[in-house]
Amino acid sequence: MTEHTKVDFGAERVDGETASTPGPTVLEKAAPRSERMASNKIECNACPVLCQISEGRTGACDRYANASGRLIRVDPVVFLSRANGADSTVEFGASSDAQNDPVEQALFVTGVGASSTYPDYKPAPFIVASKRDDVDMITVVTEGIFSYCSFKVKIDTDRFLGPEQANVRCQGEIVGHVTTAEYGSQMLSLGGVHHLTGGSKKEGRVTCDMMLALGNKQAVELSIDGGASLAIRAGAAPVVDGVEEQRMRVGCGSATIGIFAKQWFGHADEVVVVDDHITGVLTEHQAGRCLGMTRSGIRIRGRKSTPGRYFQVANPGIGWGGTDIQDPLAIIEGFDPAVAKPGMRLLMVSTTGEHAQWYELDQDLVPRVAGMPDAVRRTVERIGENCEPSLATVLFLGGAGGSLRAGATENPVLLTRAIKQKLVNVTCGGAPAYVWPGGGITVMVDVSRMPDRSFGTVPTPAIVAPIEFTMTYDAYRDLGGHLDAVRSLENVLINGPEHTEGAPLARRMVAANPDNPWPPVMPPMLG
Repeated sequence: MTEHTKVDFGAERVDGETASTPGPTVLEKAAPRSERMASNKIECNACPVLCQISEGRTGACDRYANASGRLIRVDPVVFLSRANGADSTVEFGASSDAQNDPVEQALFVTGVGASSTYPDYKPAPFIVASKRDDVDMITVVTEGIFSYCSFKVKIDTDRFLGPEQANVRCQGEIVGHVTTAEYGSQMLSLGGVHHLTGGSKKEGRVTCDMMLALGNKQAVELSIDGGASLAIRAGAAPVVDGVEEQRMRVGCGSATIGIFAKQWFGHADEVVVVDDHITGVLTEHQAGRCLGMTRSGIRIRGRKSTPGRYFQVANPGIGWGGTDIQDPLAIIEGFDPAVAKPGMRLLMVSTTGEHAQWYELDQDLVPRVAGMPDAVRRTVERIGENCEPSLATVLFLGGAGGSLRAGATENPVLLTRAIKQKLVNVTCGGAPAYVWPGGGITVMVDVSRMPDRSFGTVPTPAIVAPIEFTMTYDAYRDLGGHLDAVRSLENVLINGPEHTEGAPLARRMVAANPDNPWPPVMPPMLG
């Protein structure tokens, strides 16, 4: 079942583009809402698109299908298992070792494949009862349809990716921007409601496809206005302008001086650590002064901050220490002849140790390249040893304060308050989610800790993501939860989800991520 029968904008897209997708997929123009639906079609109400699906075909999201006149969910529901690590797919009602395990906490029902609560007047697809240390627990499991969502991407590199606030593009469309750099990392903000729904249809489609790929741990190619081209994938080294990054910096130039000053003492007369942010000069730095080192008389370009710390020695770039220089001597204006002496030993090194050069001053106080002593070379290697591997970390950020709360309770604000009071634990596909302070339910989660293929889309366009709310039975009762929809884990394993227009074909057992807390059912107050 791989054929679409309807999308919200039909077969004609922006600029007269005709929709096309690989394989046998067919996109047909949407029928007016007033038309009578053909007898061989069924309507899917899992999202606002309301696809009318013909027999043997899927809706526009590829998540629901018409099987002999019955609406089914194509993807299996994902269960996390600690007792059974094998990845296996079975039909609901089929036996499995994990199902027969008397310890109910051996399984956790995730929102991956669970279906959504749209149109939100009905309870969540799964409201599961379990026990933890003799405490009755409830987990409300659903998939949220998120327009208000984005990805924050942390890229561990000193390389210049682009100016702050610069547009980030995918397939030529603006899909985000460069945001504030953090220590040793460049940061991107990608997606968001304004790109999904506030621009052209093509922008929304490209943004949605890009977000889906990022969330599902696939590689995405991006370009930054006035900056670099990127290839990023969650948990992998970023590729900047065709070169795979290796290290994030050990610290800024000043921090590097502080870390390694004692190891350089006695082996070098001066050390300059080149950095786009703060370039450090050992003999002027407080670390050098505490060691009793004599000033070298070096003159550094840029704006002097506190002793031994210089700002703006060069422009940002992909050279030494995240600057645009390839020759480190470019940041040296010269040496004070009243202080400097011929034969003085100078090490210039970057904050990752990837660039390093040893010099000795000649009779005219001009630095000349010389062979680096082994003791100094070992310190450069140690800089590299102390650098963590360069990675792209992808964080999903979504606002869950909307109508999906109605799947948990008839009084949604009580769920919000209970989360803020730490009575409710929020997970996404079983992965721990950080709940932002302030109003609403704004959650953030590392996608690398979620099961594979956790994200989907609907063509409104919006992102579909799993979310689970776990609390004690008493807390669920007090916030006005749908107690009549609570089912045991055993019932869920046999019957699949209820309160939907159909049932998924199967459930999939996946090994729980060993880096995640287990079980993921404990509210913080009980953990």
